Amino acid sequence: MLTVEGLRARYGRIEVLHGVDLQVRSGEIVTVVGANGAGKTTLLRCLSGIQPITDGQVIFRGEPYTATPAHKRLRHGLAHVPEGRQIFTNLTVEDNLRLGAFLYSDDRVARDMEDAFALFPVLREKRNLNAGGLSGGQQQMLAIARALMGRPSCLLLDEPSMGLAPILVEQIFDVVRGMKALGVTVLLVEQNAHGALKVADRAYVMETGRISMSGTAEEMIADPGVRAAYLGI
Repeated sequence: MLTVEGLRARYGRIEVLHGVDLQVRSGEIVTVVGANGAGKTTLLRCLSGIQPITDGQVIFRGEPYTATPAHKRLRHGLAHVPEGRQIFTNLTVEDNLRLGAFLYSDDRVARDMEDAFALFPVLREKRNLNAGGLSGGQQQMLAIARALMGRPSCLLLDEPSMGLAPILVEQIFDVVRGMKALGVTVLLVEQNAHGALKVADRAYVMETGRISMSGTAEEMIADPGVRAAYLGI
């Protein structure tokens, strides 16, 4: 589904990604865990086309995407839920969802919205309210639902549990786990390594802009170094 080879990126003169390699197979949930500042968010920004790449390549569904504009990546099935949610707070919940479906004008949009409300029932209750009035957890649900309105085959999720109460964190990870049933492949970036590894098939550990470890989620959970550094065990 997604292959990254030798990916490098910089902000000004400072390089922040130093030759990142990873793969995401169709139907998988793959997580990238690491400390704050490791380069995880920059990685997703490069994959969605928001952040320019200085070297390396991105291959999505067998096609080179390194120079493809962000809006065309979405059209081909690569959606990004950014860190901090970045919903349109002055628009209603329903209008946010409709903007997520901006590529489409067919009858399926209404069904997509019903599917979003089935996944997140609280959004149905608040569909006519401004999104800025939602709680943090509800805003995160809206951000994910808005991305799903674009009918992605691969979803890039950046820190979906950030700033949420523990009970809401569990709900969000349950939704991530349920992406498989929707036929959506997921690349999940998380500081909450424990929660991410519980829902993932495979994992990469990123440290200072480099992939330092990779393996199945079970291997990562069992690794003494990962347990000590990221799981607090």
